[in-house]
Amino acid sequence: MRMNHQEKAYSPLETAWSYESTEQKRTSFMSPSLRTFQAYSKPLVLKRGQGQYLWDVHEKKYVDLMAQNLCISVGYNHPLVNSEVKKQIDLMAHCTTMYFQPIPAHFAEELVGRMPAGTDWVVHFVNSGSEAIDLAVLMARVFTGNFEMVALRNCYHGLQFCAMALTGIQSCRQPVPCAHGIVHVPNPDPYRGIFGDELAPYVDEINRSIMASSPGRIAGFIAEPIQGFGGVMALPPGYLAAAFAITRAAGGVCIVDEVQTGFTRTGSHYWGFQVHAVLPDIIVLGKGIGNGFPLSAVVAKREIAEAMAQKKFFNTYGSNPISCAAGRAVLRAIDEDHTLRNAKEMGDYLKQKLLGLKAKYELVGDVRGSGLMLGVELVRDRIHKEPADVEAGKIAEYARDHGVVVGKGGVFGNVLRINPPLCIEKHDIDLVAEVLNQSFHCI
Repeated sequence: MRMNHQEKAYSPLETAWSYESTEQKRTSFMSPSLRTFQAYSKPLVLKRGQGQYLWDVHEKKYVDLMAQNLCISVGYNHPLVNSEVKKQIDLMAHCTTMYFQPIPAHFAEELVGRMPAGTDWVVHFVNSGSEAIDLAVLMARVFTGNFEMVALRNCYHGLQFCAMALTGIQSCRQPVPCAHGIVHVPNPDPYRGIFGDELAPYVDEINRSIMASSPGRIAGFIAEPIQGFGGVMALPPGYLAAAFAITRAAGGVCIVDEVQTGFTRTGSHYWGFQVHAVLPDIIVLGKGIGNGFPLSAVVAKREIAEAMAQKKFFNTYGSNPISCAAGRAVLRAIDEDHTLRNAKEMGDYLKQKLLGLKAKYELVGDVRGSGLMLGVELVRDRIHKEPADVEAGKIAEYARDHGVVVGKGGVFGNVLRINPPLCIEKHDIDLVAEVLNQSFHCI
C-alpha cells in the first residue's frame, strides 16, 4: 500500500552550519557573479535574526543597519508576520493567478487603502523590485504609445534587462547592449552635482534631453525619492513636481520607485513621494513590503493598467499567497508598532549622532537622508571631495568586528549606508555611534 506523503515521517535535511563548508559550497556551486555584491572581505555566515539583531554561525550578535538591503522592515522573526505565513503554509503554498485566492485580493485592497485617496488604484503583484520596474515601464509604454524613458544618473532600479538599462551606475551595467530607449539626465545632487545646489539647471536638463534624445514625446519619467544604492541622495524640494509637469507635457507618465523608500522608512510619510506633494501615475513597491518574503508590486492608475488588458500577461509566482500573507501582516505591524513615529524619532537621533562624527572627523564629507534611510559620504579632503572608498571599507570591516553591520554604496563606494529595521531602539543607536566613533579613530 502506498503511503500518503502527509502520513510519512521524513528525517530532517542536514545542514552544515560552518563558515568553511558554506564558503566551499557557495564557491563551488553558486554563480561567480554573486561575489560582485559581497559584503566584507570575509563575509558573514548568518544563522538567525530577531527584531533589529542578527546572529552568525558562531552566535555572535550584531545590530543590523542594512536590514538585508532594506528588506526587513518591521523586524526579523516578527510574530504577526510569522503567524500569518504559517497559517497560509498549512493551507496552500501557491495559487496561480489563473484561479482566485482571497489573500492577494485582501492585500491589494489594504495596499490601495494606503495610497492617496481620490484615485482609482489597482495592484499587480510580482516577485522582485527589478521585475516590478520592468512591468512599470511596460505599462507606461503600452499606455502612452511612446518609447523613451527618462531616468536619473546615479539611480538604482535593479539589475535585470530594462531595470539595468534604467540604472545610472556603471558598476551595475553589464558590457552588452541592454534595453533601448533610456535617456539619463543629471541627478540633482547638491554635494557633487554638476550644477551644485541650483535647482533650475537640473530641471532644464530634462527638457533639453527630451528634445535631443527623443521624438519629443516620451513614455515616462522614473525616480527614487531618495537615491539608495546611488549614494542616499534625496531629491530636493520642487524637483519632482517640475519633472512631473515636464513629463506629462511630453505625453509621459510619472513613476516613483518606492522599493527602498516606502512603508514609513523616511520617517515623514508612509511613502517617500508624499514629502514632495505630488501624485504619481505608477508607484513601484518592493523590499520591505514582505519583510523578507519575495514580493513586490506595481500600483497604477486603473486606466494605465487597463491598457495592458488586451494581451495576455501574468507572472508565475505573482500574488503568491504566502508572500501576500506576509505583506498583509507587514501593513498591520506598521500601524500597530508605530513604525512611522519610530523612524522619525530614531532617525533624527541617529542623524544627530552622525553629524557629531562629521564635526569631529574631516573624513566625513556629508551626512544626509531622512528617517531610517541615512548615508555618510567619506572623502579624503572636503575641498576636492576625493572619495574615501578604501577608508569606507575599513570602517565597515571594523564595525562588523565590533557587532555592527553597515553597508557601502554610492558611485565610488564611499558612502556608508545606514538603513536598519524600523524597530531599532535608542540604546542600539548609542552602540552604533560608539562603534563608528572608534572605527574613525582607529583607521
